[in-house]
Amino acid sequence: MNNYLQRFLLEDLDIHGAIVRLDSVWQQMLVRRNYPTPVIQILGEMTATTLLFGTNLKQRGRLTIQLKANGPISLLVIDCNENLKIRGMAKCSKMMELKPVPDLLGHGQLVLTLDLASMHETYQSIVPLEGNNISEIFEHYLKQSDQLNARLFLTASTGATVGLLLQKLPTADQQDPDGWARIEALAATVTDEELFTLPTEELLTRLFIEEKVRIFEPQTVSHGCEEDWEKVHAMLRSLGRTEVNAILQEQGEVIINDEICNREYRFDAPAIDAVFRDASPKVN
Repeated sequence: MNNYLQRFLLEDLDIHGAIVRLDSVWQQMLVRRNYPTPVIQILGEMTATTLLFGTNLKQRGRLTIQLKANGPISLLVIDCNENLKIRGMAKCSKMMELKPVPDLLGHGQLVLTLDLASMHETYQSIVPLEGNNISEIFEHYLKQSDQLNARLFLTASTGATVGLLLQKLPTADQQDPDGWARIEALAATVTDEELFTLPTEELLTRLFIEEKVRIFEPQTVSHGCEEDWEKVHAMLRSLGRTEVNAILQEQGEVIINDEICNREYRFDAPAIDAVFRDASPKVN
């Protein structure tokens, strides 16, 4: 299975980049979703982009990227942690035609949230959606936030999603004033088929055959949707027994929906009793 992210550096040009490839992890993210084809394409490209951004997480934390819009696709949410555990979801119309990305999204915002748990700090950046596709939307964001040029090449299907990121370091023009333009032009020749099929070393060699490329060890990507009953129990306890009992009486059971992982947690009356009994102080 190909579920990895691999960074690289064009050493003589001070241009760095990364490639991400997902197959089984991406397929897990789509289980029981039944998204229309345009949503699969956009969500897949956004998943690859989130991982390419998330590789910069050097300490315990979580990167969450949201596209909030007023079009047929109203919400896309992807997040990953420092171990590249990824999860995500979309909210959209059940039926939609293949249209350009701006028509599918409409007007909206790109929201990036970085939660550094180890430092108890949260950073958020919000920019308007600008661009004709997912690559351009995120290239615009990087230009605005980092003041550095970047290029993204993305593709996705029901079976896999792949992304290639190139980013120009501040010292690049000192190394070679024409380097970035040359690498941009070479990278733009890449095809979807090459992104899907060629191993990292072969792909980079084909694109940048005359450049010195240092390729780093791959990092494994996994699906971050393990069941977390303890977290759900804690949430129920935070609501309080009175409110939970009211829900139980009205609906016959308590259902907690974990939308981003497409999972339901169901509790009948004995299960609710157990949740609150386990939380009661022990008397010796």
